[in-house]
Amino acid sequence: MHIIDLTIFVIYMLVMLGVGFYFLRKNKSTDDYYVGGRSMGSWHVGLSVVATDVGGGFSIGLGGLGFTMGISGSWMLFTGLIGAWLAAVFLIPTISKLSKDINLLTFPQVFGHFYDKKVALLAGIISAVGYIGFTSSQILAGAKLASASFVNLDINSALVIMGVIAIVYTVMGGMKAVIYTDTIQWIILMSGLIFIGIPMGYVAIGGMEAIRETLGSEFLAFNNIGWQTFVNWGITIIPIWFVGMTLYQRIYSCRDENQAKKAWFIAGLFEWPIMALMGVMLGLFSRVAAEQGMFASLGYGDVSVLDAELGLPLLLRSILPVGLMGLMMSAYFSAIMSTADSCLMAASGNLLTDVFGKWLHINQSDSKVLRSSQWLTLVIGVLALVLALFMTDVLELMLYSYAFMVSGLFIPIIAALFWNGRNGNAAFASMLVGGSTTLILILSGVTLPLGLDANIYGILGSLITYIIVNRFVSFNK
Repeated sequence: MHIIDLTIFVIYMLVMLGVGFYFLRKNKSTDDYYVGGRSMGSWHVGLSVVATDVGGGFSIGLGGLGFTMGISGSWMLFTGLIGAWLAAVFLIPTISKLSKDINLLTFPQVFGHFYDKKVALLAGIISAVGYIGFTSSQILAGAKLASASFVNLDINSALVIMGVIAIVYTVMGGMKAVIYTDTIQWIILMSGLIFIGIPMGYVAIGGMEAIRETLGSEFLAFNNIGWQTFVNWGITIIPIWFVGMTLYQRIYSCRDENQAKKAWFIAGLFEWPIMALMGVMLGLFSRVAAEQGMFASLGYGDVSVLDAELGLPLLLRSILPVGLMGLMMSAYFSAIMSTADSCLMAASGNLLTDVFGKWLHINQSDSKVLRSSQWLTLVIGVLALVLALFMTDVLELMLYSYAFMVSGLFIPIIAALFWNGRNGNAAFASMLVGGSTTLILILSGVTLPLGLDANIYGILGSLITYIIVNRFVSFNK
């Protein structure tokens, strides 16, 4: 990597650490640390939401979809728009009012309010485990991008660099640092895509004429997708907007309900069509470049065996001149780190408040609880980094995390919000059955009916369990 690119990249990383250090001096309580003092505006929160949701996995994943199926891959983030707007209409009014009334810090506290402490504890464990996995997957995604882009950087060194920086500025600055750095990171990513990646990629491959000559017409069609794929995307992504701890923290951090709703509408529009189309377009460009033999000199001459998610970093590595390479890599690392820091904050908040809170909060001042929060965030970050060092598959790690959370938590939260007959025993049982069903189906590798995702059957199992237990087992809170 050229010294100019390296300098740009190092400056970017130092700026992120600087933001964390700035808010280290500003945070006075756990409210400041975990929910930004409940004073954030819609644009900062909206950009933070989309930066967290799109993040590294989806940024690199969108490139892979564009590589394999063209612009139809953009429909994946259309489910993100649906989820964001449904949450704005049906979730935020209740949760925003509740957070102000009883000073909520985490998502599982909602279960404690509607059900009981036992349900909240299980929800906290499920959410924390899921977000530790998310954090690891994002650190691993960043390391893979770095090792594919920078010739002399091995995967383990990249993991340590990515992990340490994301962990340190999150530990120091808390939620305000996360939201403000997310805003910076999102602006960097959008600017990099609009002004560098897309125009230079388009010119490098020979424009629309080369695309049409190289690829089949299906790559430029919006209907190059089966209904099962769209349903699988929807059942994975839409429920996250109702069970994602990172999203609840941002609802709590908004000044009021209207600011939260506006933030979610902003996030939905940025997800689709803006980010969705830009991501798959770059992936499509990388497919054309691969077919043209542009990556042969880098050791990737055979398109049939090329990892689709490597296409995008290889394209950038091939076409960008000195200086712009550093800017573009900073843009993609921005997306990855904006998800990693949010997931780290979510896992820390779950464990501090929902799992260990009874012991950590006893006879402690706000300043001591704040220090406990920072130490716990550090420990979780190190754990996530160690897990990433032993994992090799980003998507597998993300899949297990999604399955553990969505299948276990979606039905109980819907019942809590919209079902008058709330039953803590039913919620507890449905969490166990839903998450376990999905994980068993994934790990067993069985072929599922209609080609649908294991999450669908896990959520269905959770629903059936809730109905049966609610019918035959009473509950007194």
